[in-house]
Amino acid sequence: MTIRRNPTLVNPMQMTVPAEVNQSLPDEDIDIERPWIVIVWNDPINLMSYVVYVFRKLFGFSEEKAYKLMLDVHEKGRAVVSSGTRSEAERDVHRLHSHGLWATLEND
Repeated sequence: MTIRRNPTLVNPMQMTVPAEVNQSLPDEDIDIERPWIVIVWNDPINLMSYVVYVFRKLFGFSEEKAYKLMLDVHEKGRAVVSSGTRSEAERDVHRLHSHGLWATLEND
């Protein structure tokens, strides 16, 4: 058996070491120390009174605070309704979804 040498292969002794690149991490990296926020988004389905009811039921908000947050959702398109650890935020999003509200979480 004859082994033929491929002339296109580079001799490992001729390879150069790549230069070290100093690269900073992108700003989008998730910082574990920052709290997660839960955002409720406006939708064309739920009545404003129902949104107030859900906010009071799930988060124990006063009538005034729940109403103000509902108005933010209605007029601004969104409102932050809670913050905390990722696990807490995921739980709140799940509870809001189970009541028919559109909610997401993001790292604040």
